[in-house]
Amino acid sequence: MSTFHLQIVTVDGSRFDGEAEAVSVRATTGDVTILAHHADYVAALGMGAAFVVTEGQKRWAAAMGGMLAATGGSVRLIATTFEWADEIDVDRARAALEKAQAQLERPGLSSEERAALTAAMRRAQVRLGVAAKRTS
Repeated sequence: MSTFHLQIVTVDGSRFDGEAEAVSVRATTGDVTILAHHADYVAALGMGAAFVVTEGQKRWAAAMGGMLAATGGSVRLIATTFEWADEIDVDRARAALEKAQAQLERPGLSSEERAALTAAMRRAQVRLGVAAKRTS
């Protein structure tokens, strides 16, 4: 299968820099998969599961926020958060989910508080979903 150069970076540094056969992420408009020879494309990242295929192997990650740019035959993914499935702390993600769910039940939350708690809950759900894929 054809490959392209892929760079994945966060504010913490490089997460991947090499040849890939495919990268798939959740954009704000839905899931996007980029293969070699893709037309130039730019998208804002949403929050969801992502994967990178190298040497026929799929590696899952949680990707949240940022942007994806496919230009000139290479791809750069600049993410706010990018965690490989094997790096996710499942206990911490479960605790974050439970905490957010409990706090969402409090009466009198402002719309801003509700939005922040819903986002925290969704981040935890994404992490847990991706962590489950590391064994599949």
